[in-house]
This record gives sequence, C-alpha cells and structure tokens, in this order.
Amino acid sequence: MTAATTTSTAPALFEALPEARLSSFAQWRALTGRIVWTMATKGELIFAIVVPLVFTVGFYLPLRLVMNFQGVHYEQYVMPIIVLQTMSFTMMSNAQRAAFEALTGLSTRLQTMPIGLLVPLSARIAAGLVRSVVALAAALVFGYVIGFRFSAGFTQAVLFCLFSLAVGTALAIGADALGSLTKSPEALSQALTLPTLIFGMLSCGFVPEHSFPAWIRGFVRNQPISQFSFALRDMAADGVTWQVLWVPLVWVVGLTLVFIPLAVWASVRRS
Repeated sequence: MTAATTTSTAPALFEALPEARLSSFAQWRALTGRIVWTMATKGELIFAIVVPLVFTVGFYLPLRLVMNFQGVHYEQYVMPIIVLQTMSFTMMSNAQRAAFEALTGLSTRLQTMPIGLLVPLSARIAAGLVRSVVALAAALVFGYVIGFRFSAGFTQAVLFCLFSLAVGTALAIGADALGSLTKSPEALSQALTLPTLIFGMLSCGFVPEHSFPAWIRGFVRNQPISQFSFALRDMAADGVTWQVLWVPLVWVVGLTLVFIPLAVWASVRRS
C-alpha cells in the first residue's frame, strides 16, 4: 500500500464515528463525581460525620447544666451554632481543595482543555454541598440524641436545613476564591480558623447576649453568626418571622453576591 493510498483511506476509517459533542453538564458531573469519590475514599465524608459529634459533645456538655439552671433549654439553644460551626468546616474543605488544585497545577491543566470555564468551580462547590448535606444530617441526628426537636413543624424544619446549607455554600464560595488565590492549603487553613473561632465565640450562639460585657454586646448581637443563629433557633422553635429572617437573609445574599464574582475571577484567571 502506497503512502497516497494510506492518506486517502485514513479519513474513511473515522467516518462512521459520531461527532464529538462537548457537554458542560457531563464535564461538571464527571468532575463532581471525582471529588465526591475522593472525599469518600480518603475519609473526608467520615470526618464530616465526626465533626458535628465533637461539636455536640464539646459545646453541649460543658454548659448544659449552667444554662438549664437559668431556664434555657440548651439543647435547643446550642444546636444552631453546632450546625454553623459544622458548615464552617465545609468552607475550610473547599478552600483547601481549591488551593491544592491550584498548587499542583490541576487548575492550569483544566484551563488548557476544552472544558467550560466555570465547570471546575461549580464542581468544587457542588461537592462541598454534598459534604454539607452529610454533615448537616449527622448534626441533626446527634442533636436529636441530646434532645433537640423541630417544634415548628415540617416546613420550618425544611427551611432550617435550606438556610443552613445556603450559609455553608456562601462561605464555601468565598473560601474557594481564597484557596485559588493563595495556593497554600496549610496557611489558608490556619488563616480561616482564627476568624471562625472569633466570630463563633463572640456570638449569641453559645450564650445569650446579656452574658457578654456591655461594651461588646452591639458587635455580638449584630454580627452574622449571631443573626444566623437567631433565625435558625426560631425555625426550630415557634417558626421564624420576617422581622427576624430578613437581616440574616441579607447577610447570606450579600456575601454570595460579593463572593461569586471573586470566586469566578480567581478560578478562571491565568496564573
């Protein structure tokens, strides 16, 4: 067979093959599945279950007698901050994953391939949402063990879960942006731990506002973690009202509107 014959018959070999069609959804599904599978095999989903258990034991047991003596049903009071702290670990997980992908060059590699620009970012956020769902379910199970109940009915319980996941997703988007920019999982984890502890401890999630010194009560009452805990606590008790819900809702929407452009820019930029 001559070279000319080989050249002329080569295209015929591929005529029966279907034309390749790129699908952003299929790419997103594949990348999301890869991340979730990695979380499952590396034990991260197990860790997502253990974390709320540690928070439940660590937060509830030391203060329950003191708070119950003051007439506070602490299992109901402390549950929102347990959930919020659990969501903060999803934030850190997303930050570390984005930083690791940027550090190892995976993000740059994906940018050179025929993949939608927002597919890697959306896949990381979707995988983080899976982790949040697992952690939230575990937190509610452990909360049920210590006596936490949804007294306001099914609708408010669903709203409790959706709002918790919305907070976790908003924080995960911002953390993803920081991870893509810093490219340092270790340093980023340390940097996020401090503000998480500060906002958590200086909030109305653990103790009522009047337990703090008068000079700091304004910050404690109005900072986002306290506002989130107010709304979640009402959702689990008598049902949240718009008067209570609108402030934390503004916080969630505002943070999301700020973090999304930053995360998109950090994800698609060429390093």
